[in-house]
Amino acid sequence: RAFSASGVVLEKPLPPRRVILDEEIEENFLKGSGPGGQKINKTSSAVQLKHLPTGIVVKCQETRSRTQNRKLARRLLSERIEEFELGDQSRTAIKARAKSKKKASADKKKRRKYRALEEGKEVEEGED
Repeated sequence: RAFSASGVVLEKPLPPRRVILDEEIEENFLKGSGPGGQKINKTSSAVQLKHLPTGIVVKCQETRSRTQNRKLARRLLSERIEEFELGDQSRTAIKARAKSKKKASADKKKRRKYRALEEGKEVEEGED
């Protein structure tokens, strides 16, 4: 039996991530809220970044670590800036299109499979 694997095949490679300069960012550390107990309420581990040229603001408090939140916030900010500047040509838009195309293909395959099964049952019932 042959093995086959299908992955997302992109038409062209993704554009490189945009590098954000430190001078373009205003960085604030805030006290977090929500789950995480007393520790998250006492420490300033939540990160808020503002991109000064565009005015885009991102807040991140995924983890209890300030450095991890800072990394995540910077990645999120670069994605938002890229979406703002490039629109449909941004990395996230390209990935979303590829994902929806893959899902549509899987749905179509599923419908085709069950349509064939139904037709097979109708033929068997007709023979009786």
